[in-house]
Amino acid sequence: MEFRQLGGSGLKVPVLCFGTGTFGGRGEFFGSWGKNGVDDARRLVDICLEAGVNFFDSANTYSDGLSEEILGKAIAGRRDKVLISTKGSFRFGQGPNDVGSSRHFLVSAVEGSLKRLGTDYIDVYQLHGFDAQTPIFEALRTLDDLVRAGKIRYVGCSNFSGWHLMKSLAIADQYGFSRYVAHQAYYSLVGREFEWELMPLGLEEKVGTLVWSPLGWGRLGGKVRRGQPLPAESRLHTKITVDEGPPVPNEHVYKVVDALDEIAKETGKTVAQISLNWLLGRPTVSSVIFGARNEEQLRQNIGAVGWKLTPEQRAKLDEVSATTPVYPYWHQRLFERNPPPV
Repeated sequence: MEFRQLGGSGLKVPVLCFGTGTFGGRGEFFGSWGKNGVDDARRLVDICLEAGVNFFDSANTYSDGLSEEILGKAIAGRRDKVLISTKGSFRFGQGPNDVGSSRHFLVSAVEGSLKRLGTDYIDVYQLHGFDAQTPIFEALRTLDDLVRAGKIRYVGCSNFSGWHLMKSLAIADQYGFSRYVAHQAYYSLVGREFEWELMPLGLEEKVGTLVWSPLGWGRLGGKVRRGQPLPAESRLHTKITVDEGPPVPNEHVYKVVDALDEIAKETGKTVAQISLNWLLGRPTVSSVIFGARNEEQLRQNIGAVGWKLTPEQRAKLDEVSATTPVYPYWHQRLFERNPPPV
């Protein structure tokens, strides 16, 4: 298993990170991901550790905290062998202060995650989204206090826009607060908007990318193809995915999958493995977060490492998945003094 530094930090993480969204299965949305209980989760963790995948990602909102609870039980007795990433900021309760990045909520959220995970520290703690109502200074000061208290070791963010992240980094530098070393972001062969601004920012400011939903919300798992119905078990059936998931025209998905099928024949790898491997060759990517309902899916996804696409295969995927960026990015590419897109 290859390990990479997480952004500008000294922490090294495996290039694959196991996402625990399939643990618990509470509610329609997470139930469509998977329903792994403690015994199943412990077996999946065993397989991960055997393969060198010692990085596990969760969030307090995954199955209303049940994902963290199950992860905690699955790693019991081997906390020193694993790295844990979890997140907070999304609503967790019905009160007016049970959401966001205020000191009030973050302290409570971290304490709750520590209890559910059965640990006294979190390796990487990330704000799950940008809270526009809480001053950035307050959020960063709180995270820094939690680092100094030993409850979290590194801080990151998730789903920030470019200016959210850059302003946060500037304030952290100004006051000597712990800096975001990671940005957990959506990025896939059918969702490359991350490259327009967040990737160049990550390169410039040494912020590592933890990629979520690398298979485009299941579109690149190998079961979505032209002229075929969606698989019976798929998050693409759920209302929240239809209403809030990343929109991708079907024809664009089919075009990318056609290219993936061609490369699958050349390499003997699966569509999912090729999709993950492509991401591992992209700038700023420290680790790719993948999920699995069962052992078979897990072993297949782990098979995305240990080999490389050829330059010609990468170029084919780059070309077929490219889309015209929105303004001002398409215009910036016309200016000769701007670097070519990464």
